Amino acid sequence: MSRETNNISTAQELYNFLYKACDIIRGPVSHENFKDYITPLLYFKRLSDVYDEETAVALQESGGDEEYAAFPEQHRFVIPDGCHWSDIRNRTENLGSAIVGAMRQIELANPETLYGVLSIFGTSNWMNKTILDDAKIRDLIEHFSSRKLGNNDYPADLMGDAYEILLKQFADESKKKAGEFYTPRSVVRLLVRILDPQPGESVYDPACGSGGMLIEAIRYMHNDSLCCGAIYGQEKNVTNAAIAKMNLFLHGASDFNVRQGDTLREPKILSGDHLARFHCVLANPPFSLEQWGATEWKNDLYGRNLYGTPNDSNGDYAWIQHMVASMKPVVGRMAVVLPQGVLFRGDTEQRIREKLIREDKIEAVVTLGDKLFYGTGLSPCFLVLRAQKPTAHVNRILMVDGTKILTKRRAQNVLEESDVDRLYELYHNYRDEEDFARVVTNEDVLKKDCNLSPNRYIQYHQAERESYDEVLEQFKAAVERVNKAEAAYRRTMA
Repeated sequence: MSRETNNISTAQELYNFLYKACDIIRGPVSHENFKDYITPLLYFKRLSDVYDEETAVALQESGGDEEYAAFPEQHRFVIPDGCHWSDIRNRTENLGSAIVGAMRQIELANPETLYGVLSIFGTSNWMNKTILDDAKIRDLIEHFSSRKLGNNDYPADLMGDAYEILLKQFADESKKKAGEFYTPRSVVRLLVRILDPQPGESVYDPACGSGGMLIEAIRYMHNDSLCCGAIYGQEKNVTNAAIAKMNLFLHGASDFNVRQGDTLREPKILSGDHLARFHCVLANPPFSLEQWGATEWKNDLYGRNLYGTPNDSNGDYAWIQHMVASMKPVVGRMAVVLPQGVLFRGDTEQRIREKLIREDKIEAVVTLGDKLFYGTGLSPCFLVLRAQKPTAHVNRILMVDGTKILTKRRAQNVLEESDVDRLYELYHNYRDEEDFARVVTNEDVLKKDCNLSPNRYIQYHQAERESYDEVLEQFKAAVERVNKAEAAYRRTMA
């Protein structure tokens, strides 16, 4: 079949093409499940088209030697016989079963990189003909077949960006579940910018969702080759873990370690029998997670209960302690997004805060505005912690009130680039600024029951109060102006 001309030149236009696939299944498939169909099909097509590109290069190098071109060494991924996109396209019936079978065989042929990535979207979705019959799946296949989606057509960054836009659209249409896999990218950019990962440093997200924070860290480091083998994540939700791996692959990442599992109960990013430690640790974990595993935490095998065991009804401080334990000594730093309740709640959480403050781990606290995050009515904040602070920040905490630094939208507020720049500026300057920021001492916070709420410390501008006599004169003058205006109106109407 001749190569189709590709007229899509931007990530937004590619997104438009991908989103049309959603329209094909809209109705039989609810919008919150779009990603379970579109994601694996996009990835399957991408793999096949990249494989074809690599085959063409090998044929050219070998003077048309097809056996040479089929060697696994010529390809990033192995596609077994009968499992290429074109094989599925040539099928006339039971297309769902064919897709499931092909994805499983591709996984088995690439156990180190793809195992569990494609088939997680498999049997129940594709083989239930009461949801999608062969005709509807045929429409999907033909839609994706109308474009080549290889690296020559769409470089990894462009393909990945289009997929990110698609994930955001999934989030827009499924707000209740969106927080599980999508963090606003403006917030991600801000956190990565603050942590400032450098090529050669390791980055870890213990609640990585769709992988957005890891991808932004790689991008921040300009996709440096030293990123290879230094990117780590864990995600409890099986589907989201698969999406994270796909997302990283689509963005061109080639060597990373994303594991599926419950981070608080069973961390899987280890170094021998101990937690692995990283230069940069960042996350937007589930807010106020219930039944997170407090019983196991009391005797944690990895020593993460550094400051105490939070109540089983709220895992926020379990995430914080896990991340603290995951920082490298001296150079480690972390940023974590959580609800603002972590700043002032009492009892066990207050005692944990006190220990963090006394150990001088907290460098900055930033509150964010409402309606920035999907799926939660809780107001967010983020904390920046360091294993060892720079000298100028020792025994000090920067408090930033960023609740008014946002751009309002009707349904969902956003952080525009200028908002991100402003918040970063407040962090970077690390100094007092009326209405927005104040640097306080650890002792200041300890005296206020370890309350970390910035609005308890920041000095807000107050308009100078006018005297009673001044206000009375202004009132009399206003009454006189009203009387004159009314008199003029009566003369006009007479």
